[in-house]
Amino acid sequence: MSADTVHIVAFAGSLRKASYNRALLAAAAELAPPTLTLEVFDLIDVPLYNADVEAEGDPPAVVGLKQAIAAADGVLIATPEYNHGVPAVTKNAVDWASRPPRGAALGGKPVGIIGASPGQTGSARGQSQLRQAFEFTNSYCMPQPELLVFRAHEKFDEAGRLADEVTRTYLGRYLTAFEAWVRRFA
Repeated sequence: MSADTVHIVAFAGSLRKASYNRALLAAAAELAPPTLTLEVFDLIDVPLYNADVEAEGDPPAVVGLKQAIAAADGVLIATPEYNHGVPAVTKNAVDWASRPPRGAALGGKPVGIIGASPGQTGSARGQSQLRQAFEFTNSYCMPQPELLVFRAHEKFDEAGRLADEVTRTYLGRYLTAFEAWVRRFA
């Protein structure tokens, strides 16, 4: 981290091209304060965690994920909620980035969690479950504010742009708070 800029790596816990959470990260990159850079890492090539595969050496996409997290000042995760919980894509990325337990890329990293969902709770259950994983990784998950984009299908336009001005305002405030959170651990 420089005195001027905080570098964040972000990923969406959905592989769908038109994912609301991918769109939420695009909006975050657009609305980020000038002192915060946001690099989005695509999880499409990250395989399911398998200790046998890990024993033979991390696949290239996993190496890239770990390097991106290690090089960043903080991590921002945009997670959907599937069946009242954290989706496998999100949890899988955290599982890979938590290995090996000592010296893991996520160890000691400040983390922010946001999420969008067509449902009424805006990924609240998924975010809550995901926070528990960061106790093991010794990551510093920002407790407040939360960003729970509910009824996401009404907040993004046909092109996938976050069009709801109230949500855009809250996302901007979240990013300002997240930058301050990350700077606390510099």
